Amino acid sequence: MIISSETTNRVRQFRQILLWPLQLIPLPEEESRSHWQFFDDIRKGSPWQRIADEIGNESGVFQEIYYKEFSVFLPYVRRFLYGENRGPWINGGEDHPGNAAVKIFRRRDVTTLKVVPRVGHPPVLLAVDSIDLFFFDDIDLVFLKVEVSGTDLPLATIQELLYRFGRAYPTGWNEDGLGIHNVPVAEWLGPSGESLMTSDFGDRSKFLTFTKQHRVPATAAHWSFLLLPLVFAVSGEMGMLRFHQIENHHMPKMAFVALDNPRALTRDQWLRLGMADSLHPDEPIPRNDPDVIHFEANYCFDRYWSNTDEGPNCRFLCHGRTMLLVGDAQAGYFVNGNRGMLAQFRHQYFILFLIAHLHRASLLIFSDQLVDAIHDLDVRESQSFRTFRHRIHMCFEAFLRFTHRYWFHEISERTDIQALFRLCGKNLGNDSLYEETKEELRDMSQYLDSDMQRRQSKTVIQLTVVTAFSLIGTLTTGFLGMNIFDEAGSSFPVRWGFFLITFFFSAIILLFTLVQSQGLWDLMETISDTKRPLLSRIRILLRLGEEKT
Repeated sequence: MIISSETTNRVRQFRQILLWPLQLIPLPEEESRSHWQFFDDIRKGSPWQRIADEIGNESGVFQEIYYKEFSVFLPYVRRFLYGENRGPWINGGEDHPGNAAVKIFRRRDVTTLKVVPRVGHPPVLLAVDSIDLFFFDDIDLVFLKVEVSGTDLPLATIQELLYRFGRAYPTGWNEDGLGIHNVPVAEWLGPSGESLMTSDFGDRSKFLTFTKQHRVPATAAHWSFLLLPLVFAVSGEMGMLRFHQIENHHMPKMAFVALDNPRALTRDQWLRLGMADSLHPDEPIPRNDPDVIHFEANYCFDRYWSNTDEGPNCRFLCHGRTMLLVGDAQAGYFVNGNRGMLAQFRHQYFILFLIAHLHRASLLIFSDQLVDAIHDLDVRESQSFRTFRHRIHMCFEAFLRFTHRYWFHEISERTDIQALFRLCGKNLGNDSLYEETKEELRDMSQYLDSDMQRRQSKTVIQLTVVTAFSLIGTLTTGFLGMNIFDEAGSSFPVRWGFFLITFFFSAIILLFTLVQSQGLWDLMETISDTKRPLLSRIRILLRLGEEKT
């Protein structure tokens, strides 16, 4: 393993934020509550507590750090983060101000993470600063946010944590039965140091049996513990709020890394930090990989990197699923948790990272719902098709709400915030994913429209046939009903004979009309064409008459 000297490359402050997107199973249609309201009702007895936004908290004190966070974003971003504007002149009567579309729950019972970063390494104690759940209106999505921090750690340990910590399940096991790619042990500790839950990555039989039975990997025990009362959709645990894993088991993450001298880092060390989610610490750097060749151009944001003694010397590394802020631990502004870069990392930069991953996760959910609807469709069964049409309409409505409430390309007038948001979205492929999802929905909508037109055409044909043949009876009964022949007192055979004769001639007239329907239609079009003069229409009628004869 490539390790830097621990004396020259110590990380004085380290902070890591995991952001795990999970797809929520839709609640029954008869359920009037949303996911977050349902969670708010069932959390009783659990450590989760609802967190009011800092603007609307009951203390009446609005801290400056949250004001700075609020003021950075554009009005339409604030609307979904903090709610609508409030005032007597814009709200009144039935127009009540809308609340924030983001609902946050927090648990405070877990205070410490005891983690072994690698086999043979001593355990590391990291403070657990926050564990939150983020729910969103109109989207079947929740984010688990876990923020941990530590001080005075070797850079090699940080690289191991960035690569290994934050994996939902092991991808395999070595010859000793230990999970590969994940940390060997992760343990949540309570306020008194008591163990609350330990990872079970080494329980090979659990993961193999679960995957064989459910066709999806199990979630490690320490992550399942944090999510309760949310439960895995396919597990046997009881619970109405259930979730699916959306994509990769490796959770998106942010990291704040404060070094004594970041200018001393080599390019290889920058590469290993920036590509920590995909490059194994023991793996040689793939020199011919396009990501390595164009690393600085594609994944580095150097607005605040001067590489001089005067500074500033802090650098953003954004590899899509991972965003790191690396800087000088001796620079007071960089490590300031109230007004400096550390404060912005935990607030403004976290929110832009959250929005970018909200976009990606939501689009993946829409795509998954479309695939599932197609998979369950059986065109031979009318009930299956009605269910399919209903699901597509619901998905289309949700996509429209997502587009108008959450989807935007500009979130701030601050150039660094906007540039980082654009870089993160680009490396996640959000724009192309949005267009693909939009095209899939358009195809579904066109299919439903064409099917509806086909069904309407079939109905019109059926009605035309019924109407045409009902004219026989109409002509027959109408002719006899005029009493031209007063045969009411005649015998039954005579009356029946008149009826059959009338019915026969009515059928002949109707069939003749059907045979000549195209010509009669042309005739009617000619007569009704008011753009032509009357004499012209008469000549055309005479010509049509000659052609018929």
